[in-house]
Amino acid sequence: MTDKTILTVDDLALSYGSNPILKGVSMQLRRGEVVSLLGPSGSGKTTLLRAVAGLEQPHEGRVKIAGRTIYDGAAGIDVPAEKRDLGLVFQSYALWPHKTVFDNVAYPLKLRKVGTAEIAERVQAALKNLGLAHLAERYPHQLSGGQQQRVSIARALVYNPPVILLDEPLSNLDAKMREEARAWLRNLIVEMQLSALVVTHDQSEAMAMSDRILLLNGGVIEQQGTPQEMYSQPKTLFVADFMGSNNILKGRVAEIRGGEACVEVGEGLRLWGQRRNDAAVGQEVSVVVRVEQVRLAEGPAEHRVSIDLATSMFLGDRFEYVFHAGSALLRAWGSRQEASGRRWLEFPPDAVWVF
Repeated sequence: MTDKTILTVDDLALSYGSNPILKGVSMQLRRGEVVSLLGPSGSGKTTLLRAVAGLEQPHEGRVKIAGRTIYDGAAGIDVPAEKRDLGLVFQSYALWPHKTVFDNVAYPLKLRKVGTAEIAERVQAALKNLGLAHLAERYPHQLSGGQQQRVSIARALVYNPPVILLDEPLSNLDAKMREEARAWLRNLIVEMQLSALVVTHDQSEAMAMSDRILLLNGGVIEQQGTPQEMYSQPKTLFVADFMGSNNILKGRVAEIRGGEACVEVGEGLRLWGQRRNDAAVGQEVSVVVRVEQVRLAEGPAEHRVSIDLATSMFLGDRFEYVFHAGSALLRAWGSRQEASGRRWLEFPPDAVWVF
């Protein structure tokens, strides 16, 4: 372990009965880094977070925090959750309804037998950092969802844990508040140089808040990397489909030219794109095109096709166009409303992936 690595998970496996949930997951978290565990329901992301926290019982593997082994299946080491010194922020906030904001935040320090004067000092500092100082004497039911979330984070940070674990921290907020909270939370993490492991099912949240993303699929890490790498360089169809807004079309390889393939997707539609597998001519493939990469064009040219525009939808900051591509629907974005009818669409080959 390098001195920059604060959390190491090595070959962690966990099953519920005969149902494997984690199938040998390994990962690292460095000091001052935010790593998001992203994936669909049932992929194992929350189970991994809870196993690190000590709230789930793995049966194989190792977990270390700041060089200290807190779980080792082979050696029989399993440090209880309350002695792992991790900051936990739950999806439900899990605040004591009968305790004030001050007492909720003070609770972890009282558990650790910290002196009264030091508790007051540290709680006041935590509340001030999170803009909650004026709410110290209120109860959870007197707070908004966003304020409850901040109290939950203050409680997790008050004893300076080496790692903070956040389980879907923004999912209980409405859409507008979520965007504001996302910016605030990312800023807090950067300013306080926190090391954070975050579970989310929201790819926009993961990309906005993270230094790295681990995308889980069926109990294994499908791919990991920076948000830019995950979005722009997906290694599998699953990753390409999960990240971003996509058009996915089925077709057959008609021609291969170096690293590019031409795919026939029906209705006279032929698309050139980047080969992401070794499919041969005649084989069935899936074509992935990010919605923002498809462009309306003025007329015929290379990599353009004529296609029927069914409707335009106003989304506030842009219009979304819906096209008929045989039995499939194709989407594109633009800046103005377009009447239905025949249109030319451009598919830049470097923005088309063939899996």
